[in-house]
Amino acid sequence: MLVLARKKGESIIIDDQIEVKVVAVEGDVVKLGIEAPKSVSIHRQEVYRAIQEENRAARMTAFDPEWLKRLKSNIE
Repeated sequence: MLVLARKKGESIIIDDQIEVKVVAVEGDVVKLGIEAPKSVSIHRQEVYRAIQEENRAARMTAFDPEWLKRLKSNIE
């Protein structure tokens, strides 16, 4: 892991297209501003882990072919 020291107002650039800027430091909380292309997903770690867990749970859910038939008939 690369560890960098930055002060308020300073930033780092990742892969020529993502800028991470220290916006504020309040006690032990650091506020970051992130500029990146819309195609780049950005999540807080706890949110990302929750998304991954939901995706895992969804993959393990049994598929009901009858549900797909009902959906198709509703569209037609």
